[in-house]
Amino acid sequence: MLSRRNWLLTASLAAAAPLTGLDRLQPAARPGRTEPGFRIKHIRRTTVALPYRPVPARNMARELPHWVYSEICEVELANGIVGFGETMLYYTWGATSDEDVNFAKGKNAAALLWDDELGAGLQMACFDAVARAMDVPIHALLGKQVNKRTPVAWWDIDLPPEDVAAEAKSAAAAGYTAFKTKGRPWFDIWEQAKQGNAAAPKGFSITFDYNDTLLDAERGIPILKAVEQYPISKMVETPIPQGDIPGNQRIRRETKSAVAMHYGNPSPVVAIRQRVCDGFVVGGGATRVMTAGRIAAMADMPFWLQLVGSSITGAWSRQFGAVLSHATWPAVTCFQLYAAQPTKQNVEVRNGFTTIPNAPGLGVELDWKVINQYKVPKPPARPEPARLLETRWPDGRKLYIGSNGNVNYMLRKFMKPSNLPYFEPGVTCHLLVNDGSKDWRDLYQRARRHPVLTR
Repeated sequence: MLSRRNWLLTASLAAAAPLTGLDRLQPAARPGRTEPGFRIKHIRRTTVALPYRPVPARNMARELPHWVYSEICEVELANGIVGFGETMLYYTWGATSDEDVNFAKGKNAAALLWDDELGAGLQMACFDAVARAMDVPIHALLGKQVNKRTPVAWWDIDLPPEDVAAEAKSAAAAGYTAFKTKGRPWFDIWEQAKQGNAAAPKGFSITFDYNDTLLDAERGIPILKAVEQYPISKMVETPIPQGDIPGNQRIRRETKSAVAMHYGNPSPVVAIRQRVCDGFVVGGGATRVMTAGRIAAMADMPFWLQLVGSSITGAWSRQFGAVLSHATWPAVTCFQLYAAQPTKQNVEVRNGFTTIPNAPGLGVELDWKVINQYKVPKPPARPEPARLLETRWPDGRKLYIGSNGNVNYMLRKFMKPSNLPYFEPGVTCHLLVNDGSKDWRDLYQRARRHPVLTR
């Protein structure tokens, strides 16, 4: 494992070196040189369960109740400087493991910055610690600052139409001009767009992420055209499988909204040459984000940063927004889900943008009063409470799907070829509360094995 890490680290440093300001800032701290003050002395990890706001609380409970758990990672250097980072334990692209912690202890933090294998929390904390030691913001280590402000979007999971409207109003009141949510076959997409548009102020946008559920261009285009009749529809994310090159090309030709795709599928060369999308969704570790940002810039294609967590990760995202010229679509960070944040500084958004701080490191400080209030033992595994979802259609059909240990268990059923209903008007979905009855338990056991469709 160690030799593989060394190979990956060498490759990462070589790829990232032209993008960083580390050599210019402090030659003695160049990766690979001895800098005793940058040696990692201690690594501490704290798990918190941050409460959701009311609208996310009742909707995230259906499929993503485990998103409340974040791990705050602190890295203390030999010079006494402490940096911190965050991992959303059951979603982030890479969680920091005990093995990662043991590997990093005693190492030069500056030599580990570009090692994405460290996981989100530890990599972020190393960047924060090194930048604080240099008395510079993290973006000074990433490259030349090209933006003083960066766009950011409000985010929530798939919602019934009335909650789409409520979240649009909340987002606008908080200074946002963009809201990203999900389009799903178990909610009425026509009514979602209608109510969201009615609630939104002029110039506001709502992006629906379909996660492939429109299935193909033939069936998806009429729905996309129905939604884009509303002014709020300016962009759409992953309407059909991203590998469907002809289908995505057709969607771009026949619809007006910009199409966003996750970077890497299909390969960037294919996506750019075949023009299957208008821009990208970019996430992952620091090396991956900077590499993707550089390629997008060469192709002159915009993207949004998707680095998800609390206000800690929100601050991390802003650092990349400072140096990536084509990160011009509103970033998805998801800290808007939470009623409490682990940092002292609030994120101020005006006209859809937030200012990039120039304070050392991440530019924010931990709020230990909040952290201690919501501190919990780290769960031994992803919590998986029993959940039973009931989807209803106006003609009396009901569909029951039970949690089965998979993340996005509902989505997985609709993404596979099946006889499940497609997008239809009037459909709605809710969590069927466990009343402790034998009927609930029996239906749940049946519905977790396979969907139960009744009339």
